[in-house]
Amino acid sequence: MQSKSQERLGHQGPFQGLVPERILETVEAEMGITCSNLCRSYNSYINRVYEIADSEGNGMVVKFYRPGRWSAAALQDEHDFLLELSAAEIPVLAPLPLAAGRTLGQIDGMYFAVFSKKGGRLIDEFDEELWLAVGRLLGRMHLVGQQKMPRDRVRMHPAHSTTAQTAYILQCGLLPADMVARYTALTDRLINLITPLFAGREMIRIHGDCHSGNLIHRPGDSLYVLDFDDMVVGPPVQDIWMLLPGPPEEVRGELNLFIEGYETFRPFDYASLQLIEPLRAMRFIHYCAWCAHQVVEDGETGVIADFASRSYWQKELDDLEDQIERIIDPPQADVLEEDPF
Repeated sequence: MQSKSQERLGHQGPFQGLVPERILETVEAEMGITCSNLCRSYNSYINRVYEIADSEGNGMVVKFYRPGRWSAAALQDEHDFLLELSAAEIPVLAPLPLAAGRTLGQIDGMYFAVFSKKGGRLIDEFDEELWLAVGRLLGRMHLVGQQKMPRDRVRMHPAHSTTAQTAYILQCGLLPADMVARYTALTDRLINLITPLFAGREMIRIHGDCHSGNLIHRPGDSLYVLDFDDMVVGPPVQDIWMLLPGPPEEVRGELNLFIEGYETFRPFDYASLQLIEPLRAMRFIHYCAWCAHQVVEDGETGVIADFASRSYWQKELDDLEDQIERIIDPPQADVLEEDPF
């Protein structure tokens, strides 16, 4: 059931023309099929996503991308990566072919794509076999990711993505004026501190937002990786740290299992573990910028109830300061040395 906020978002701005009849007619015309009357909205803060089905009951998901967020080239980068992964028999949901064999359609100034619907369950807790399995899965995924560079995707690097996100937060008008100086000092300090750590690190196509909510398990089948909307060029370890149940020094067993699975297919760069805490700090800034975009574009956000309040910014500043100190003086720093396990 949609919240009032989501109902308002579904009927304003660039998505206001997305009524069920328009959605179904578009898919029928592009795919040469007949759809049933099913058109169920999924929760999505950025895009608009709907479950539909053809006349034989085959489930599909159609995603309408928010106009202005990604270029056509960037969206095609996502589709190309998914198609390459699917061709390598890696369990992802690749876009289905539309008219003339393309995968990216366009109506009313919006790009869209259609995917098969794939059921499964979210993973509440990883056991040893699942840690090995997710290691193997990401190792295979990164093998494909390293094969070429995208044309127009974000580069996850403090001097690129974090600098741009910080600039957006400072110019969007949501940060209280008397907090600007502290925010600027903290983010400058962070960027200057961690940029040298990225020198010489491998940068490839990665998922970019690989948390447990973007993995589903199909008993008797396999793990599937979902939602490549935030695909970036970045260090492979970015796809690992958000899956960990704690900081590296507290989850050595889980990391051992993950790396064992990963190295079945691809060497693991142990030195890249020192990027986990910098990447966590970069995530703080990324998420703030993401929320700020929603407020500026929609006039509201349903992600955090008190977003952009004074107490919110105070906590963000304090957390960022604490994270910087953690990077400078990491607990049990020996676990971040070459091949510590």
